Formats: sequence, structure tokens, C-alpha cells
Amino acid sequence: MHMRKRGNGQLWRALPILCAGLLLLLPSPGAVPVAQATPAAADLAIRFEALLGQHSVLAADLMRSRIRGDDDFVQAANAALGRNTTDMTALVGQLFGKPAADKFSPLWSEHIIELFAYAGALAARDEAAKGDAVHELTEYEESLGDFFAGASQGRLSSAAARAAVVQHVGHLTGQADAYAAGDYAAADDLYRMGYQHTYDLGLTLAGALLPPADAGTLREPLWRLRSQLGKLLAEHAVLIEDLTRAAVTGTPDFAASGDMINGNTRDLAAAIDTLFGAAAAKQFQSLWADHTDHLVAYAQAGTDQAKKDTAKTAMAGIEQRLGAFLAGATGKRMGTGDLAAALRKHDAMLMRHADAYASKDYATAHDVAYETYQQMFDLARTLADAFGASVAARLPRGGAQTGYGGMAATVSSRPGPALAQPTPAQPTPAQPGR
Repeated sequence: MHMRKRGNGQLWRALPILCAGLLLLLPSPGAVPVAQATPAAADLAIRFEALLGQHSVLAADLMRSRIRGDDDFVQAANAALGRNTTDMTALVGQLFGKPAADKFSPLWSEHIIELFAYAGALAARDEAAKGDAVHELTEYEESLGDFFAGASQGRLSSAAARAAVVQHVGHLTGQADAYAAGDYAAADDLYRMGYQHTYDLGLTLAGALLPPADAGTLREPLWRLRSQLGKLLAEHAVLIEDLTRAAVTGTPDFAASGDMINGNTRDLAAAIDTLFGAAAAKQFQSLWADHTDHLVAYAQAGTDQAKKDTAKTAMAGIEQRLGAFLAGATGKRMGTGDLAAALRKHDAMLMRHADAYASKDYATAHDVAYETYQQMFDLARTLADAFGASVAARLPRGGAQTGYGGMAATVSSRPGPALAQPTPAQPTPAQPGR
């Protein structure tokens, strides 16, 4: 079936206004910022973006698995979220100093605990417990907002800081509410919004907190291209994993998951349109959509090795064709073989994730997913550097009012992957409230 078509998403989205003032954890007068001792502070800023975005999707996945009653998945998802929190705390310390990390860690962990409690209340259909979770989350929002405001040394009001925290938490609780109610399209819209909001928040904070020389690097064309390609490629990995999980189990959110990956495919095609024009965007979108189709076909094959082999053969052909396309885009600065090998590694990791999930080895599935997410930023850096500064300079500057480029109607002529509705697996996943 063809996934329901959505309108074009905006690729180069403006940073949330509320987050723009989060000048938290600024060093006291006379202090030497830790970031000055870090030669690759701009590289660390990308990692900051990446970890914040990853937090959002991991937290959403944890909440959804608890709503479904998938206890084994909950345990593995919780471990992955803990790993992300540890990595983020270490990076905060590396960028902004140990005192900042020591304050950040317990506050961040506390909001995860309350989000978990909120999802548990939804699963149990316990309105009293849900009210308690909301009360705790409200207190958390106030405390963290006040912390941000205090750390900003008066640059940010408590009201603005709290509003920024409310937006992040609202994306997560809102997607959980919609998911529990079976409104998977709304849940997935909020899932993507949450990822994009927290990823962009990383750039806002880095731009505000890094020394001027390093902050200036964040505005250079190549760095901006690396950041934006990483955002979209990592989201692709997250969304294809979500879709293949739905394909393996035949859950009712499959169609909405397909719609979500289609939106990401259109956004990637819009990026190619910005950089190389509409003709290249059309070619890329067709190849990338086929790439997604074959990954889902592999996941849906289950234990049918013949169907898996067919999907793998089809993927190998797409890898070679995408490699040739990207080699041309880089002006042959990277060869087709090297690019095809990078795509082959990406596909292999996603197939390994699907296999682990199908065998209910959720710990391995989450480990592979975590590694795949990080790998996409390596790919983004490789591509951005190969495209070169002249291509990167085509990225528009300014806010959403500029159109952010790349949104030509030509890239929406194909709605995205044409995916077959899976047959529900047996036994079916537990229903909310189990």
C-alpha cells in the first residue's frame, strides 16, 4: 500500500524561540571555560545536538513500550536511555565543566523517572497515578526552569526557562497520550517534533555557551551542513528502526510509522534540492525510497530466508546506485566503491537490528540502534566534507521566513516508500493497560 501523503516538511527549521534564551551554566566572571581547552569544540557541539535528539526518541520509545506492556523491551530501552544520559552528562562536563555536569545529571535523570511513571499510569489507565505523575512533572519543570534561569545570571527569566522545559516534556507526554489512544499519526507527529526540538536545542546551547571563536565555527557552511545532514540521517535511522519493529510485529501503528519515514525521505530530498537542484532531488528521492522499501521487506520476511536474500540483493543494487549518485555529487572526491561500502555498512546494521528485534533480543537491538545512530553523524561529516564549502554555502541563512531552501514541489511527486501492510504476528503485542 502507499503510505498516506503529507505535505513537505521544512528542512532548515528555525530554532524554537523559547530555547533561544537558554544561556544556562555560564561560567562565573573570571572563570576559564573548559571549552577553551577543547580544540574540537564545534565537533563536540554536534555530539551535544545528537545526544539531545537521541534522548527524545529513546524516552518516547521507552514510554510507548510501557504502554504496550512490553516488559522486556522496557528494560532494554531503559538501559539505552541510561547510556544516553551518562554520555550526555560526560559531554556537558567536557564542554562546560564538572560543576555543570554534577548539577545536570540528577535533574535530567529525575525527569526521565517521571516520564516513565506517566507512561505507567497510561498503561494502567490509572487517572490518579497519571495525576500524580503530572504533578511531579510540573514540579520538575519549575525546578529545572529555575535552575536554568539562575545559571543564566539573569539573562533568562524563570517563566521563559520553564516554558522551554514544558515544550520538551509536552512533546513526550503528548505523543504518549496519542499512542495510548491509538492515534498513531498524531503520536508520530509529536515524535518527530520532539526529536527536532531537542536536537536544535543543542545548537542553541552550544552557540550561547562556547567561546566566541568556537561559536563562530558553528556558523560556517561546512559545519552547518554537517549538523543538518546529521540531523536528518540520524532521524532516518531512528525512524526506519521504528518502522521495521512495527513490520516485524504487525502492530497497528505500522501505517503511521511508514508515513513518518516518508516525511524524513522528503526532507532529505529537499536537502539535495537545496544543494544540487530539483533533478538531483528527484533521483535521490527515488533511490532513497527504494532503499527504505527493501529494508522493510527484509524485516517483514521474518524467517523466510529466500525473501530475506531477495531483499538483500535488491539493497546491494541500491547501495551501488546511491554510491554512484553521491560520488557524482562530490565531484568524484569520493569514489563509488567507498560510498557504496558506507551504505552497505548502514544497511547491515539496520538488518542486524531487525533480526535482533524479531528474535526478542532487545538488548542487542538497542545496542545496534545506538551504534547506528552515531554512525550517521560520521557519514554526515564524510559527505559534507566531500561536498565541499562551495556546495555547503548554498544553505540559506536566517530564519524560516527565508523558506530554508530545498522545498520545491518537485520533491513531493513521490510520496515515499510504497510499503505493504504487514500481517500481524502471533501472539500480538499486549494492549495498553496490561
